[in-house]
Amino acid sequence: MTSRLFGLIPAAGAGARFGAGTPKQYTEIAGRPLLHHAARALASHPAIEAVFVVLAIDDQRFGSVDWSAFGDRIAPLFCGGPTRRDSVMNGLVAMADTVNPDDWVLVHDAARPCLDEAALARLIDAVSGDEVGGILAVPVADTLKRAAGDGRIAATAAREGLWQAQTPQMFRHGVLLRAIGAAGEVTDEAAAVEALGLRPRLVQGSTRNLKVTYPEDVAVAAALVGSAARR
Repeated sequence: MTSRLFGLIPAAGAGARFGAGTPKQYTEIAGRPLLHHAARALASHPAIEAVFVVLAIDDQRFGSVDWSAFGDRIAPLFCGGPTRRDSVMNGLVAMADTVNPDDWVLVHDAARPCLDEAALARLIDAVSGDEVGGILAVPVADTLKRAAGDGRIAATAAREGLWQAQTPQMFRHGVLLRAIGAAGEVTDEAAAVEALGLRPRLVQGSTRNLKVTYPEDVAVAAALVGSAARR
């Protein structure tokens, strides 16, 4: 049986670091919420059958967004948890009736609205035949400093061999369900898979694949989305 591809976007967070009255995933750029842009990037790929969006149980905003362009390829799951790890875990369980253990799941951040077709295609092409799975990432370009408790530099860290993880992160449903279920709190899915003793593949991402974390990131993301639309 050929393995299928599905998207999974955890979007139940309150965006506390973002500091806005609206959950970060519903902040609008170019007339659409960040979540819409992130989901569109996955749903527009012809090989991805459906994109599951994990929402807070009491989410009142998702239904007000126009998803009609995607038909039934956007599937909301009102089972989000208090952390990203919990939301991913709950989403994997909820989609288990639709997805086989050997099917691929691409977990993508709701706050990454600028994922481009080329990067997504590279990930799918590189990982579809991989035994473990893999992630988009970019080599670290900046000099890294380790801070001391007094706010001064304690050391300069060597950046050779260091990569900055992005999303999507692509793993088989069965592996990811086992990894997340066994993990404590992790900041990405690859860390949970690594804890099983597996070594995910690194696939060259793009610096355009920005994660909106702070309010000042919104203007940058809007410019990137606008420039992509004009190309």
